[in-house]
Amino acid sequence: MTGAWVVIVVLAAAVIAGAAWIGIRAALAHGHLRAVQATAQDMRSLLDDPTAMASTLAEAADHTAAARALTSDPIWRAAEGIPWLGAQLGAVGVLTGAVDDAVGDALTPLALSVSQLDLTALRPQSGRIDPAPLAGLGADAGRAAERLQAALATVSQIDRGALIGPVRDAVDQVADLLATAHGGADAFARAGDLLPSMLGAEGPRDYLLLFQNNAEWRSLGGIPGAMALVHVEDGRVELVRQESTADYRRYRESVLDLGPEVHGIYGANPGRWIQNITQVPDFAVSASLAQEMWAREHDGQRVDGVISFDPVALSYLLKATGPITTPAGDRLTASDVVKTLLRDSYLRFDRPADQDAFFAGAAEAVFSAVTAGRLDTARLVSALGRAADERRLLVWSAHPDDQAIIDGTALAGRLPGSDDQTARFGVYLNDGTGSKMDFYQAATPSVRWVSCESGPDGVTGVAEVSVTIENNAPADAADLPRYVTSGGEYGLEPGTVRTVAYIYLPPGFDLVDASVTGDVGFGGGVHDGRRVVSVSVDVEPGASATLTLAARPSEPSAPRLALVSTPTIGGASGQEATCRT
Repeated sequence: MTGAWVVIVVLAAAVIAGAAWIGIRAALAHGHLRAVQATAQDMRSLLDDPTAMASTLAEAADHTAAARALTSDPIWRAAEGIPWLGAQLGAVGVLTGAVDDAVGDALTPLALSVSQLDLTALRPQSGRIDPAPLAGLGADAGRAAERLQAALATVSQIDRGALIGPVRDAVDQVADLLATAHGGADAFARAGDLLPSMLGAEGPRDYLLLFQNNAEWRSLGGIPGAMALVHVEDGRVELVRQESTADYRRYRESVLDLGPEVHGIYGANPGRWIQNITQVPDFAVSASLAQEMWAREHDGQRVDGVISFDPVALSYLLKATGPITTPAGDRLTASDVVKTLLRDSYLRFDRPADQDAFFAGAAEAVFSAVTAGRLDTARLVSALGRAADERRLLVWSAHPDDQAIIDGTALAGRLPGSDDQTARFGVYLNDGTGSKMDFYQAATPSVRWVSCESGPDGVTGVAEVSVTIENNAPADAADLPRYVTSGGEYGLEPGTVRTVAYIYLPPGFDLVDASVTGDVGFGGGVHDGRRVVSVSVDVEPGASATLTLAARPSEPSAPRLALVSTPTIGGASGQEATCRT
């Protein structure tokens, strides 16, 4: 064999050996990462069994360290310079490094901190809540959130356009896991910073509680029905008074200047009727209107904040408190409270005031159980977290420092925000019938890329958002109480439901096309840089209607689409789609 052939054979053997080396190490690294994938799915599971989770994460850290070592040796690094193949190997190396940083430097220390937290210390005692345990955890959670954010930023810098499908999918999955873990850590950190001041450590506070009624849709959930004033001082929580929004007057003009954009889309109604304040899908607007209306009805008293929740959130709380008994003697459980409040109460009580009193009684009973400490603390934290994730629990503070902490979380209930990774649409539903028929309606929103192409600067293509509304009322819906159907007050046959939908496009997206089944009316405008399309549609019992919008980004967009929607009885936000090319 000549010298040249010897060189060729040696080089070929080296290439084959190198490929085998990389392939084996990649397979081993994949096995390690699969072993830890489920661990980071939900930070809130830390509270189910913190000690066991701390141990599990410590084991996971060993796996991630091994995966990182397998994908960062000199041979692997050298292969990252190979055209095309190098991009795949480089992405895998970045992913394993980011996951190792997240698990080893962020999640494991936080889990250890949580495991040392006595959850029983968070249980209210004689109406007083001590925020000190969470405040101590907040600092550790803040450090974990910073490290998770750094890991997520590293993954976000990977050029997805150069990757093959399986590697690109892995990038998306790791980004999702890191974002979820960061959200959990960030929630702990913000709670530790926020709770002391909100619980009156720096002086007494008064909060207005709004109970949204999902049987009559509004953008943020439902019309405010029952209300309550809560006084907080040095951790002690007291329910001061309860009212019905039915007793509030209708103002001749909006109580606050809504601005030309909001007024152009919604008119003055959100600022004239308290039942319409949640029509604008920005809780900062809704809460400011509620604060002003409360002040006008109560000799200028200005509350320090507004907190909103709905019957579905109430059902989550009942999983923590167990069944409760209302002042009227009714027993409510997690499985039946929604049906009882949003359907049965209207068949039982003829007067709206009696219905609101029943709502208020249910809220008071749950409030009493929580403040008295008759609950499972871990389940309470889980219930509050789930309600916040689904935008069923919303919080606004009149104190700028507190509001700065709330902003950026699901609790804030702001307009859908977009970032480098995700472009968010909004689908907000409102009853136009003046009825309580939305108990019988189901809304199914969805979002997808119709066509898309990934590039170094982002994704181009056409996105589609749709929502199907089904009227599942019984065939004899016309025989339901007039207060439920509105009795044809707005020119509709009893049982037919009019829904007004407001579709928010992400900033930088332009409307391409729109279609809807049935008789409709279109409108819209622009709200804070977002194109808004409004559609009105009537649906008879047993029928359905589907609204579909197509939109195109004016410049490269984030690869992932997400949908924020009105939290109805049957569902809430959570739909996503990622460009696959």
